[in-house]
Amino acid sequence: MAAEPAAAAPQTLVPASPAPATLEIRGLTKEYRRGTPVLRGISLAFPDRGITAVIGPSGTGKSTLIRCINRLVEPTAGAILFHGADMARLSGRALREHRRRIGMVFQEYNLVERLTVMENVLSGRLGYLSSWQAFLRRYPPQDIAMAWELLDTVGLTQYANRRADALSGGQRQRVGIARAVMQQPDILLADEPTSSLDPKTSVEIMELLAGITDTRHIPVIVNIHNVPLAKRFASHVIGMAGGAIVYNGPPGGLTDDHLNQIYGGEDWQE
Repeated sequence: MAAEPAAAAPQTLVPASPAPATLEIRGLTKEYRRGTPVLRGISLAFPDRGITAVIGPSGTGKSTLIRCINRLVEPTAGAILFHGADMARLSGRALREHRRRIGMVFQEYNLVERLTVMENVLSGRLGYLSSWQAFLRRYPPQDIAMAWELLDTVGLTQYANRRADALSGGQRQRVGIARAVMQQPDILLADEPTSSLDPKTSVEIMELLAGITDTRHIPVIVNIHNVPLAKRFASHVIGMAGGAIVYNGPPGGLTDDHLNQIYGGEDWQE
């Protein structure tokens, strides 16, 4: 009689390692003056979806944090891991290639005022052109088609040929957002994008950013002063005080005690 086949050894299932976050910072420190840190060894892994709002009082390092991520401000110490590469250590071509995958929306808009709306939006593709194409501003047809699509998204199609200096503040910020998305970034940074705008326009800009992260699946990190706006539109909130993180979680978990710790006392709520 033939021997029965031996039973197969039970398989050991090895759980898959969680995918690393697109953006993570470790021990990030920034000193503009030696011995006076603006950022104090911050470590964070940012969510890969939705809007992350960074809140806190003026001077606590919110803008410095945002600007360190894409090296507009040079960090003093620490690591900025973007797709696993340390942005703080990159230079030259490698830095340019990583930086073009990080879109940036500025408080001051940073448009070229004498150029048209369309030209400003298309400038988001300059990092992908050859030197001679960039010099002559020769954009391929697919870039022009994408620019028209984005102008429609931000509601400025009819202003395509208008100079940027003829626009209102809200319209300029919409151009800035379209230009940033034109880069086809993996992440979008917004440094106080509503601080110069009236309340109605501020809501419209946050709605636009929320729509972009939902439809294009681009995570957004926004530095914002307006706490109600942050709680309304963000899926994640980071609260800063004195250059350190004092809250890191969902907006629903942000209590008055947290806000008092972030902003220092209760007077700010009155």
